Amino acid sequence: MHASSPRLDTRHDAPAHPIFEGNVPIVDRREHDAGAERDALAAALLATPASIAPKYFYDATGCALFARICELPEYYPTRTEAAIFERFREEIVGAAGTGKQLIDLGAADCAKGAAWLPWLAPVRYVAVDIAGDALAEALPRVALAHPDLDVQGVLTDFTRGLDLRRELSGASTTWFYPGSSIGNFSPSEALQFLQTIRGHCEGDGESGLLIGVDTKKDAARLRAAYDDAAGVTAAFNRNILLHVNRVLGTGFAPVGFAHVARYNQAAGRVEMHLEARAPQTVRIDGIRRVYAAGERIHTESSYKYTPDEFTAMLQRAGFSSVQCWQDDAGDFAVYYAS
Repeated sequence: MHASSPRLDTRHDAPAHPIFEGNVPIVDRREHDAGAERDALAAALLATPASIAPKYFYDATGCALFARICELPEYYPTRTEAAIFERFREEIVGAAGTGKQLIDLGAADCAKGAAWLPWLAPVRYVAVDIAGDALAEALPRVALAHPDLDVQGVLTDFTRGLDLRRELSGASTTWFYPGSSIGNFSPSEALQFLQTIRGHCEGDGESGLLIGVDTKKDAARLRAAYDDAAGVTAAFNRNILLHVNRVLGTGFAPVGFAHVARYNQAAGRVEMHLEARAPQTVRIDGIRRVYAAGERIHTESSYKYTPDEFTAMLQRAGFSSVQCWQDDAGDFAVYYAS
């Protein structure tokens, strides 16, 4: 559950060639296999233990609920990252440099990336997300506010692999991945993803990655951030079942599942589940699946890293220079790696 988590666009009829929104090209690099996506979701729900990929959180209702989560007193990552950006803006610009192309991963409404445009002064801005409707709405606003900037969108699910070589110009690149969404990857997946970004920077000593990462801290504070007193995160978690119902035609009753969030200290991650309050029966592709009372469906893991741990991961990925900025409490960390 992160501020830059992508919304899932379940439409798979977009063309492979660029489409245009307000004269802004949006290139569709998604794999247009709705059947395979559907089959993967069904298989995960039929498995034991069952799971749902976090990208299914982000239908319209889920996005609205997440926006509310970001404003909750318990949910510190969004405001803490913003405060780090504000406090260390000039140092970060000094590390990243100006006049490059800015690749905004998980751009969503492009608000975070757009806030950096006056400071990083990129020659080009490429917003990357899985949600076509989000980019189509946001990018014309960016282009209107910055008429001399080359603006482009790319639709892709980069959680399944990242290849933006066709979209890169010859300019050096600042990769921007805020919001701690790297935590949704397992550590091995996160390392592979960082290695992929580093591979896109090969042969260019001026390119680098600006990334936000949540830190390990008191378990009670972490649980509260994912299980707020007002119950907004619980509603967000249960809403995923309504999205699954629309995709698979299942009959999940969200009220029959309790929201469960816990910090697995040994693994260094917050885990979110939906736990059956009583036996729940649904049909998934014609197969009867009973979730016993107390059985859980895993919906998200969010890994946390100490600065030393994440710096070491960046170095293993091939980055030789790493700078880190934190708030005074050490609740969050921002890195620039090159």
